[in-house]
Amino acid sequence: MEKKKGLLSVFALMMAVVVMLSACGGKEEAGNEGGTNGKTESQQLTFMFRGGPEEQKAYQATVKKFEADNPGVKVKIITTTPDQYATKLKAAITGKSVPDVFYFDPGDLRAYVNGGVLKDITEYMNDVNFDNIWKYGVDIYRYDGETVGQGSIYGLPKDVGPFSLGYNKTMFEAAGIPLPDKDKPYTWDEFIKVNQQLTKDNNGDGKIDQYGTGFNVNWALQAFVWSNGADWLDETNKKVTIDDPKFAEALQYFADMQNVYKITPSIEDAATLDTYQRWMKGELAFFPVGPWDLATYETLPFDYDLIPYPAGSTGKSATFVGSLGIGVSNNSKSPELAAKLVTYLTASPEGQQQLVDAKVQIPNLIDMAQTWAANSATKPANKKEFLDIVQDYGKPMPNTLTYNAEWYQLFFTDIQPVLDGKMTAADYVKSQQPKMQSLLDKAIEQEAKSKK
Repeated sequence: MEKKKGLLSVFALMMAVVVMLSACGGKEEAGNEGGTNGKTESQQLTFMFRGGPEEQKAYQATVKKFEADNPGVKVKIITTTPDQYATKLKAAITGKSVPDVFYFDPGDLRAYVNGGVLKDITEYMNDVNFDNIWKYGVDIYRYDGETVGQGSIYGLPKDVGPFSLGYNKTMFEAAGIPLPDKDKPYTWDEFIKVNQQLTKDNNGDGKIDQYGTGFNVNWALQAFVWSNGADWLDETNKKVTIDDPKFAEALQYFADMQNVYKITPSIEDAATLDTYQRWMKGELAFFPVGPWDLATYETLPFDYDLIPYPAGSTGKSATFVGSLGIGVSNNSKSPELAAKLVTYLTASPEGQQQLVDAKVQIPNLIDMAQTWAANSATKPANKKEFLDIVQDYGKPMPNTLTYNAEWYQLFFTDIQPVLDGKMTAADYVKSQQPKMQSLLDKAIEQEAKSKK
């Protein structure tokens, strides 16, 4: 009897071991399939991005929604202010610690692909409806090794950023001036005249306290150059063309708004209160508006709307449409999951709705954007202007068309004497073109070497 009990004990022990091993094997297998009883193995991604306070909050909330929709996935968020981002990303690249998912400028696409920083994510894009995403936003992140706009996909647009022109509707109405036509741009002469009417000393102290406008040359000069039929580069993107007389005419017009027509704050006035602050206080008639401004502009103490930029000799308005890409690190250990986060943020109705509701961008999805723009009950009423820029007449920034932007940055580094009225635009572009061309030639050489 004792012997039989001993045999049973050994048999029971063996069965317990088999059950335990089976359970371990079953648990591992179930974990590969998503876990048992609704549990999943934890997977972690890192996501690095930049933005102001409103944009950071919006993207943090959207990432949390992604985590909720994908149980077991945790995303470590790394945020920076816009002015710090490029430095921190370059440090991460140098230190070979690039986050799984990160923002990148379209102008860096070729360098990041050639340098092995960005991963080709084309194979993970099967569920994306590209017919419902702005073509411009997709094409600037395609690259076939020679031409941007063709070939593999190395990112999707975080957004498309049409840089529109806003106007203070309340100011116009108070002055009894007819509102601008939302479909027909002012001519340059008409724009000066209406600005002069709205540049005033309202309190009678002998100082102007309400100006027509105040443009930042880095972001607004493009509208005047392009609408006058000029550009920074030729069609090959290999020759700097700022010495075109039409370019000089546009730059001179821009400088004359301050120095001749006195419709923008002087350097001294701007030092006391910059033009953005003046717009926010209701002291400027015209000021650029991007989709990223909409949440902040909810609290403006006046009504505003959007119109086309004034048109130069072409008779057509012009402005730029920007973008930031969201891509996947070539060294990511979870590239498929990282690409899933990219598509969630850029191409899913759930992710896009979160971001649009936060008023930090226009929808990447065309059908959603059209519904959004048609809602005139939300400000600005003429949101269709944003869509017109993206679909019809917006252009990419010149610096995104070349291997690096040093040649382009030089233009703005040395431009202050023109803005101060101490140097003519014609003299400036004549002296600056050879310097910029030299830097562009070096960029072309660098690109050729990077391919080898």
